[in-house]
Amino acid sequence: MKNLFFTLIIFIFTLPIFAQSFEGQGDMKFDVGYELYGEGTGIKTTFDYGLGELFSVGLGASFYLSNAVNDYYVYGRTSLHFGEILDLPCQLDIYPGIEIGYLSSNDIGFGGYLGLRYFFSEKIGFFAEIGNNGAVGISINL
Repeated sequence: MKNLFFTLIIFIFTLPIFAQSFEGQGDMKFDVGYELYGEGTGIKTTFDYGLGELFSVGLGASFYLSNAVNDYYVYGRTSLHFGEILDLPCQLDIYPGIEIGYLSSNDIGFGGYLGLRYFFSEKIGFFAEIGNNGAVGISINL
């Protein structure tokens, strides 16, 4: 089993990569991952849509598994994509952003984040975000 896993990892990392982390207008990404929030943990999902070469808007939802106060957070988000500005490889993007939404505790939630996406293939990649609520997970290029 170890040999199969090792062979699969080598195969994935030696494939030619034709992925684009952010393609600009019309680009669509779906992320799902594990989230850390204050004293709780949960599952985070987001959808981002590119409005231009550097800017995207999106929606997100976080479902908390171990936080007694907040059961969920639903929000809108905006991101500014620096991959092209910083002349990063096409499969890598760095993006800061803000989000505002509704917490299940009848509060307005507001936060900021710094994110990174790296695509291993044309459709599947990795994302990580740090900020008010950090997350790591899988990114899907739609």
